[in-house]
Amino acid sequence: MTRHIFSFFFFICISVIAIAQPQSREELEKQRQQLKKEIEETEKLLNQNKSQTKENLLQFNLISRKVNLQDKVIDNINRDLNVLNDNMYLISKDIRRYDKLLDTLKQEYAKSMVYAYKNRSNYDFLNFIFSAANFNDAIKRISYLKSYRTYREMQGQNIIRTQTLRKKRIEDLSGAKKVKNEVLEVQSKEMAELETQQKEKDRIIAQLKKQGKQLNSQIAAKQKQMQKVNNAIAAAIKKAQLKAREEAMAKANAEKERLRLEAERNAKANPGKPITKPAVVATPKAAPKMESVLLNADNIALNENFEKNRGSLPWPCDRGMVLMHYGKNTLPSGTVMDVTSVTISSEVGSTVKAVFDGTVNSVFPVDDMMVIIIQHGRYFTTYSNLTGVSVQKGQQIKTGQSLGRVAANFDGVGAIDFYISNENSNYDPEKWLRRR
Repeated sequence: MTRHIFSFFFFICISVIAIAQPQSREELEKQRQQLKKEIEETEKLLNQNKSQTKENLLQFNLISRKVNLQDKVIDNINRDLNVLNDNMYLISKDIRRYDKLLDTLKQEYAKSMVYAYKNRSNYDFLNFIFSAANFNDAIKRISYLKSYRTYREMQGQNIIRTQTLRKKRIEDLSGAKKVKNEVLEVQSKEMAELETQQKEKDRIIAQLKKQGKQLNSQIAAKQKQMQKVNNAIAAAIKKAQLKAREEAMAKANAEKERLRLEAERNAKANPGKPITKPAVVATPKAAPKMESVLLNADNIALNENFEKNRGSLPWPCDRGMVLMHYGKNTLPSGTVMDVTSVTISSEVGSTVKAVFDGTVNSVFPVDDMMVIIIQHGRYFTTYSNLTGVSVQKGQQIKTGQSLGRVAANFDGVGAIDFYISNENSNYDPEKWLRRR
């Protein structure tokens, strides 16, 4: 009896676990809704860009992003189907176990009923009691009969409960099958949508390849432009280093002169006292090697804060997507561009904002666009392809402050190139910006 009671509660636990499965389905549904939202935003950007007379890199990136998102939606649906299949398997397993348990309970209940029928007369009952060896034995026999009657009643209740649970699991299985059919219909629609998007991507790639000569000339012009910006950044950093050394030298000389004058004043005030030579102030050349000549007492805290915010800096544009990543980028034509920035598309005329506090190091034109370099201790952020610049050299900048507006690139699409550098190397800006 104890074994069957344990089995009964075990199946109840299994049922609770199976019922808890839909929570993971809810998470998958939330993820799917977020993916669909991103697809809608990408579709809006695609529609806005359709006014362009020719296909461009933005269209290629947008449709590629849309295809990737659609792939993720289908993967999400497949995982949802796996959860449903697992859930249905557990439910079917429960039903089989309930069936087996019901067979066992019914057999034992039938045996007890046959026994009760055979011993139904009062004579048998009294004979069983009075055949006891002593009074205590008679009391035990009465207790046994009561327990046996209770056991038969509990057997009947267990059968009813198990039948109820079995019926509930059958209903759950029917509901799960219905949900699975609905999800399969959604999967079929999403697969058809993916096929349509893939065809559109192939069409754009084909059109871009037809524009081969024009695209190659644009790429060459873009590479020259980016090289000019890289050279300007390197020159600005060297100039900042030179200025920092000159300031350090001037400060050291001023301190040396102050000590000399102080020694002369002390000698005049105490004529009989031996003249003490002023302490020698080390020049920058003789000073111990610093981490960076660009660091000083005024900006070391700013530099540390900039480093601490790696991975959480705000994006220079509120909206838009990455057209080219830091490093090697393979374009639809097969050309590989190795860039030291991240190209972010945004609407022409939208605001470009500073990603961190700092000082404007320089503002200068390259070809027909404007470039801004901001210094944050030993780090520099550069914003290229701007128009309507609203800051000037030497100005103190706060995080989120407007610097200018997004200008059109060679494709006629709004985009900026964003760089992060120091005196030693360039960095991947996407690793410093917060995840969108």
